[in-house]
Amino acid sequence: MCAQLLSTQPYKGTRDFYPDEMRLRNWFFGKIRHTLETSAFDEYNGPMLESLELYAAKSGEEIATKQTYNFVDHGNRMLAIRPEMTPTVARMVAGKMNDLSFPLRWFSIPNMYRYEATQRGRLREFWQLNVDIFGCDTYEADLEVIISAIRILKAFGADESMFTVRINNRRFFNDVIAAIAGTDAEGSRLVSKVIDRKNKVTREAYEKDLTALGLSAEQIARIDSLYEMGVEDATAICPDSVGACELRSLFAALRQIGLDRYCVFDFGIIRGLDYYTGTVFEVFDNAPENNRAMFGGGRYDNLVGLFVKNAKVSGVGYGMGDVTLENFLVTHKLIPDTFDTDVKVLVTRFDDVPYEKYLTLTDSLREAGITSSLYLGSKKFGKQIDYAVKGQYTHVVIMGGSELEAGVVKVKNLETREESTVSATKLTAFFGA
Repeated sequence: MCAQLLSTQPYKGTRDFYPDEMRLRNWFFGKIRHTLETSAFDEYNGPMLESLELYAAKSGEEIATKQTYNFVDHGNRMLAIRPEMTPTVARMVAGKMNDLSFPLRWFSIPNMYRYEATQRGRLREFWQLNVDIFGCDTYEADLEVIISAIRILKAFGADESMFTVRINNRRFFNDVIAAIAGTDAEGSRLVSKVIDRKNKVTREAYEKDLTALGLSAEQIARIDSLYEMGVEDATAICPDSVGACELRSLFAALRQIGLDRYCVFDFGIIRGLDYYTGTVFEVFDNAPENNRAMFGGGRYDNLVGLFVKNAKVSGVGYGMGDVTLENFLVTHKLIPDTFDTDVKVLVTRFDDVPYEKYLTLTDSLREAGITSSLYLGSKKFGKQIDYAVKGQYTHVVIMGGSELEAGVVKVKNLETREESTVSATKLTAFFGA
């Protein structure tokens, strides 16, 4: 009786990355790293496992109780596989506050796990770029992280027709809701939960939820009017609000450097996580077939202080998932046909040349820093060429018995189909090494 064969499919919501997929990922992660490093951001990482308590305290009930993969370890500790990075980086900063030089400009690209329904742009395992600045209390840090997000998308060739950064401020939001509805801080938080999901429910459900919180039809209408306002008109409602001042300064700076064309004020941007306290923003794909929020973030001034008594370290940052970024690049045709721009050489083989001669040839190429491989096994020459084409090699080196005897090799450019005869001792020089 035959044993049942195991499935070749990965766990639901996760992905296999074959070499072609890895070339794509290395390309866009490379662009992200280069863009951030030129803006003096430093890369960090943290553990995949954290105490479940960390997420229960810092990420909100939805993530901690419903979306984490969690378990009890052999020491009877409740652990979770990280669903997000912000609590971890806040813990790291709090752990070495006295050793670090502020403000910090940090980024990471870790993989995360969340147990949730899979759909376009949302999987259970994903990689996420996290960009944060710690130790700057002013809107200037908010501006820097927003600039970095715009620069990353521009690095892929995106322009203002392709994406929009929608910006709000939680301090301003709370002040406006308090002015309109007469709520306290907890009341404003509950209203924010309703507004945060307003585009995911019917208008009837939206009004019903606000009414249940004690808002009248007139108050709901006043809130609705804010969705259509620009930043100047909206902040005039509470002109002395700290959040209003931050918004005006932020947009003035964006105009000064010409990036305001990528940005709009949007009172409906809340960000659902409870730890956001100031500027919040989301980056939207403008393509009709992929019109959605790709990623976002904001200011979370109080997070680090929850780890160390009386600590005062502000933070602002965002997270960008790899799935939504790839969807954006595909939608706007921003992915190149090939990612290998350097030379990649396949040394082909013939039966009348000793294996050791090919090994020596390949080794000389590698010693010179030229990416190269010796064809493994015994195949007809045509099959070896097919292999080179499929493997995205740029050149093949040909050395049969007659070439060996003459002390030469033939080099074929697979793109131009040009063939050159080169002295075996000058092969690396042919490739500029």
